[in-house]
Amino acid sequence: MLGIVKTLATTMRAALRKPVTVQYPTEKKVLPHRSRGLPVLLWDFDVDEPFCTGCQVCARYCPVDCITVTMKDNPRFAEGKSKRKKIVDQFYLDYARCMRCDICVEVCNFDAIVMNNTWKGVELSCYDRQDLVLDLPALLGQSKSGQLKDPFREPMGVAHSGWAPKPVSGEAEGAGEEAGAAGAAAHPGSAGDATEGGEG
Repeated sequence: MLGIVKTLATTMRAALRKPVTVQYPTEKKVLPHRSRGLPVLLWDFDVDEPFCTGCQVCARYCPVDCITVTMKDNPRFAEGKSKRKKIVDQFYLDYARCMRCDICVEVCNFDAIVMNNTWKGVELSCYDRQDLVLDLPALLGQSKSGQLKDPFREPMGVAHSGWAPKPVSGEAEGAGEEAGAAGAAAHPGSAGDATEGGEG
């Protein structure tokens, strides 16, 4: 009898609790800032050109070979309007093959590519797989139009592992000196005691 009462109580609690689901697609939950959609390119509004130089590092490191990139001489560099000697000419990314591993983001030397953390980065259903091969204007569109307001720029491996780059030699020495000074301040008598012991 007690078991039946407990079962009915559990059923009633589940029936009366607030729903945790939403009526998708008319209603959508806010995606986490770190959510990993599919890669997109970023637009440099200061110079009015892409951050991407077409260096092909992302294409070389891509484990599924879904990126194709070509570069060209940057005409804005010749005019003195940009510091980039080379600029991306063509960029194709096959979303049907992309495994969202984030490697392209981690190896990019110019912070030109990020994982899309908006709903547009995951809602990509279509009838023809060729429609999932995006070219340069399509990859830049969301950033250039301002729709991609706050992309997650830090590589996922860095964010989850806590890894940080090692300081250069000058910074390391400075950090050591600061640590020594902090230790001396915390134990002001230790240095004097050591000196007195040495003199004795």
